[in-house]
Amino acid sequence: MLVRAAVFVAATLLVVMFLPGNDEQRFSYEENRPWTHSLLTAPFDIPVFRDSATVRIMSDSIRSTFVPVYKRNDQVADELKQKINSFSELPQSDRTRLRTLVDRLYAGGIVDSNTAGKIASGNLKKVKIVSDNLIKTVSTGSFRSQRAAYSLLDSLAPSTESRQAIVAHDLPSMLRPNMVLDTIETQRLLQEALQPATAAIGVVQQGERIVDRGDIVTPQLYQVLLTFEDMVDARDLSDSSTQIYLEVGQILYIAILFAAIYLYFLLYRPAWWESRRRLLCVMTLLTAFYILAVILSATFSSGIYIIPFTILPIMMVVFYDARTALFVHLIEILLCISLSSFPMEFIFIEFIAGVASIFSLQELSRRSQLIKTAGYVFLAYTVAYLAIELMTTGSLTSFSWKLLGFFMINAVLTSFAYILIFLLEKAFGFISVVTLVELADINNPILRELSEECPGTFQHSIAVSSLAAEAARKIHANVQIVRAGALYHDIGKISNPAFFTENQHGVNPHDSLTPEQSARIIIGHITDGLKRADKAQLPDVIRDMIRQHHGAGKAKYFYITECRRKGEENVDASIYTYPGPNPETAEASLLMMADSVEAASRSLPAPTVEAITELVNRIIDGQIADGLHNNSPISFRDIKLIKDSFIKRLRTIYHARIAYPSETDKSAPKS
Repeated sequence: MLVRAAVFVAATLLVVMFLPGNDEQRFSYEENRPWTHSLLTAPFDIPVFRDSATVRIMSDSIRSTFVPVYKRNDQVADELKQKINSFSELPQSDRTRLRTLVDRLYAGGIVDSNTAGKIASGNLKKVKIVSDNLIKTVSTGSFRSQRAAYSLLDSLAPSTESRQAIVAHDLPSMLRPNMVLDTIETQRLLQEALQPATAAIGVVQQGERIVDRGDIVTPQLYQVLLTFEDMVDARDLSDSSTQIYLEVGQILYIAILFAAIYLYFLLYRPAWWESRRRLLCVMTLLTAFYILAVILSATFSSGIYIIPFTILPIMMVVFYDARTALFVHLIEILLCISLSSFPMEFIFIEFIAGVASIFSLQELSRRSQLIKTAGYVFLAYTVAYLAIELMTTGSLTSFSWKLLGFFMINAVLTSFAYILIFLLEKAFGFISVVTLVELADINNPILRELSEECPGTFQHSIAVSSLAAEAARKIHANVQIVRAGALYHDIGKISNPAFFTENQHGVNPHDSLTPEQSARIIIGHITDGLKRADKAQLPDVIRDMIRQHHGAGKAKYFYITECRRKGEENVDASIYTYPGPNPETAEASLLMMADSVEAASRSLPAPTVEAITELVNRIIDGQIADGLHNNSPISFRDIKLIKDSFIKRLRTIYHARIAYPSETDKSAPKS
């Protein structure tokens, strides 16, 4: 319970952190679309600023022509000349000439590599230099990079000894730039230059009309509305209690939505409530999609429609069920409603798209189904958006082709849900129908090895798979899990194929072994199978089928043989008992029944209806009497349906065939 509470608190706080702040819009509106609210007048004077596009163009123009400010640092030249004076190995004349070269280099100006790159690309032809509290503009033509300055110093050195001394005393490391960018002064002057672009160009006076229903929200009007809401927020937040109430309301809103998820699992999906990873998966997806929506909404206008919310119900259909998918999708929509400029439109469009994705994908067994689902999602988005436009505006004059493009991007992203399915399988240990279908491909390396090394076991596994899958449909169990589990349940027999009846050809190696030795080999196919499953990285559900298909039953043939020889009281039953555990799912119980029934049916001398019926009833009733299915959720009604399915299937397999007459049969009737 503590883990669930921690997940709840963490998800709530994380979502609250990303909720729109106090600058969130009080009205629902978008640029270049009609104003859908009533008349709005100015309750106070509102300054009018240029729209963001105009400000950006003006700012870019100012920045492109702006000349930065640099400072000259003469101290670095003095330090370098003092260093040269210490070159005692050089004559005075060489030291003097080196100092003169240094003065010449620093007089022209030495800059860092970043500035040198701008000069070389032609983006920095002039700079301003502060000198005696005056700023003057100079050309950068005489400026050199540190590398260029050193190359010139090296080439003009008066002698070979001078060059050697330069290297020996690490003079290049002291050849530092003396022309340094003055970031503070540059920023101050840049802000002054940008001031005209961001300054107010007018004012909407108190009581003056701002916008009325039906007016198009132009870029200029959009900027006025943003300013109005910023001013309203600033006034509201001057009261600290308002801020507190706002934050409490946000926390309550998110907590209520997440509590609804918890109650749904607790009341309607108790088995999943007990599984912490299933609850964690849902909360992780809800939180991740919300954060992604916040980021894209802040990046693009109407960017929330790029988010492939329909992936969430697709994930729920694949790993949970359709009802859970619809409920979780509604919770996600309500979480993200604050990010939309038009809440009613957002709820309607996303709800219809989610329903379309759920109805179009009852069971994901092929990747191509996602392409079809993406098409349905795009169609649902388009039709829902068209309906909203006609209902709210009565025309298509404000129909946004940009939004239609977002819907298309959304649908394309939805078709890539397969990637997320794979990640969730790895992260939470789930298994999808797609994976099960892929595992059931008999060309998989481990099944191919089984068919080559143990052809009898392979045929037995295929027969069990067919028998169990048919029964699974009758009791509404997971057919794909049963089918895949049946194909892999005996892969442990690859290690000792000749010790299993179905692979023997006349010679029985058990004849030379004691019952105890034989039992160990037979029972060992469970542990051998688990080792091979681990090596092949088979999913946990397949490992469970391997582990549980004999449960804690006994290798009865060898156990009974030993009991007859020594007496039951003198035989250690644990040696002849499979490691278990007993089946814990309906699918595992089905596999145990089908495995035993199929194997025993091969020994029927006369597979009549009565013999098959007696065999099925005896084996399954015996397993129930031994308590092998006590941990399984399987019911008596399910057992009846399973028996009927097995009997019908085996009758079909072993039905008598008519004898076809030969061509030379003289007694055949003539036409």
